[in-house]
Amino acid sequence: MGLRCGIVGLPNVGKSTLFNAISNAKAESANYPFCTIEPNVGVITVPDERLQILEELVHPERVLPTVIEFVDIAGLVKGASKGEGLGNKFLANIREVDAIIHVVRCFEDPNIVHVAGQVDPISDKEIIDTELQLKDLESVDKKIQKVIRTAKSGDAKAKKEMAALEKYKAHLESGQNVRSLEVTEEEKEAVEDLKLLTEKPVIYAANVDEDSMLTGNQYSEVLKEHVKNENAQVVLISASIEAQIAELTDPEEKEMFLSEYGLQESGLNKLIRASYDLLNLITYFTAGVKEVRAWTIQKGWRAPQAAGVIHTDFEKGFIRAEVIKLEDYQKYGSEAKIKEAGKMAVEGKEYVVQDGDIMHFRFNV
Repeated sequence: MGLRCGIVGLPNVGKSTLFNAISNAKAESANYPFCTIEPNVGVITVPDERLQILEELVHPERVLPTVIEFVDIAGLVKGASKGEGLGNKFLANIREVDAIIHVVRCFEDPNIVHVAGQVDPISDKEIIDTELQLKDLESVDKKIQKVIRTAKSGDAKAKKEMAALEKYKAHLESGQNVRSLEVTEEEKEAVEDLKLLTEKPVIYAANVDEDSMLTGNQYSEVLKEHVKNENAQVVLISASIEAQIAELTDPEEKEMFLSEYGLQESGLNKLIRASYDLLNLITYFTAGVKEVRAWTIQKGWRAPQAAGVIHTDFEKGFIRAEVIKLEDYQKYGSEAKIKEAGKMAVEGKEYVVQDGDIMHFRFNV
């Protein structure tokens, strides 16, 4: 399963700088270099040191990391929900992403004019929220118009659907995002086809100045406090630093650059990890002489579902999964020695896949 994140933000908050830095980042594996699908879409590999460990142990012909897709949602300005800027086109793009990365300006710079005349992360956030809420309200209203006649005729299913839609409408009209609304699974089904924008999980990328990368600043703290009751994460980034990191092709140079700023990893890597956490995603691996490969799945998936990510036949004809833990691979050095030591587990259909599992599936179709 591919992970797709949409990057949103007002003009001059650093969104374009961040996306351009992502676009210039060179993937470490030649199998998945950064590529541009459209002018505003790019794919980059997900960094995972466990792949390097497996590569050294297995010596495969190729290594295939899992990937993440970033979509630059341009044109979001006040009035976007009514078609201002490139509103309608790019609001439609957000419907197709798994999560939203909302870049919020948390830095002062007299050379970069703020659209509202002053740095105000809460106001910036609320402008974007309002536009997305208005678009969601429009979608809900359209569906209400379709369902209302059937509901008035006494149809029980339509009545329940109307009640759910009215609940969503009231929440949006109160200026709140759908993700903060408590609903039942049945109520969720009423709007499932609408792909509501404010239902999507969000990461706030607080774009700070270089001196605030480690500690944050007054603006990022205000943003954190403001969103603490949302199901969201705030990640500190500096788009200007990310742009510089993206220019470095030598891993050692990159490491030295990060250490100069006291950083363990780039902001891009932090965003990727935060995306995986937010969406409850984990990675398992397949390892053989042909290839070592990473696969992304939902946390809590059972073995047959995980197998289905490779091919639907694997899930349909699932017999069992042979599972190795990475630490055992490192300790014993080969699959044969792992078997001899009795460290290869044979798991059935009920096995819940764990992050980092190395798996081999047996199936019959």
